[in-house]
Amino acid sequence: MKMSAQLSASATAARAHQEMFAYWASLRRGANLPARGDLHPSGIKRLLPTVSLIDVVREPRDYRLRLAGTGLYGVYGREITGKALGEVYNTAAADYWRKELDKVVDERRPGVGVHSLAWRGAPHVSILWLRLPLATNGKDVDMILGYDAVVGAQAEGGFSGIRAA
Repeated sequence: MKMSAQLSASATAARAHQEMFAYWASLRRGANLPARGDLHPSGIKRLLPTVSLIDVVREPRDYRLRLAGTGLYGVYGREITGKALGEVYNTAAADYWRKELDKVVDERRPGVGVHSLAWRGAPHVSILWLRLPLATNGKDVDMILGYDAVVGAQAEGGFSGIRAA
């Protein structure tokens, strides 16, 4: 992929992240975090293909993908809805996600980053991810709203450009 195409895809991903963050922030009630019940798919219709909802499992703490948008099937090569992190990722990738999701839960703040799909045999593909805390009671994070923008190219044609637009 040419540099200009990479920058364009990255800019598109950044705009989508801003859109998702603005939607989430609009649902806050003062200092309280939004709850799952506050989400309305019509408010983020364009972003839905790579949206996920992640349950926070308490004892011991872990995470389960309650919902994974249809656009994520191509990223993971299979359905990941209903699966725990250890069922989706290899050990190193699952540990990465636990650490990142723990920060979102413990700090009650959004997380953002880039995660390479090299673990899946796609080293030239990355996920630009955003994770937003949700709390039924407004305080204790019990679910995480995820949004992934997939950027990169794969020779086999499995991924091309950004999939989140």
